[in-house]
Amino acid sequence: MSTTNFRDFYNDDNNVSPTERAKIEFEVELIGKLIEAREAKGLTQGQLAEAAGLKQSAVARLERMKVTPQIDTLFKVLTPMGYKLTIVPRDEMA
Repeated sequence: MSTTNFRDFYNDDNNVSPTERAKIEFEVELIGKLIEAREAKGLTQGQLAEAAGLKQSAVARLERMKVTPQIDTLFKVLTPMGYKLTIVPRDEMA
């Protein structure tokens, strides 16, 4: 009996399509950057939520990736930290 680890399962196009994998990786990177920005500013989730006009639980759900952030939510969260969302070309894949 063979076993499959998560990495093998995740990278198998029959289980997770390349498009879905790209979406997941984008969201993980985006949320990771949001957390880094919040921590770099020395803010708690509660402080960021108050500055953004959200509930602390909404920031927590966002950071735990329980919800996909909407553009207006990203704007609300980024603005009080002094950040903006920018679209830049992706690096060419080798």
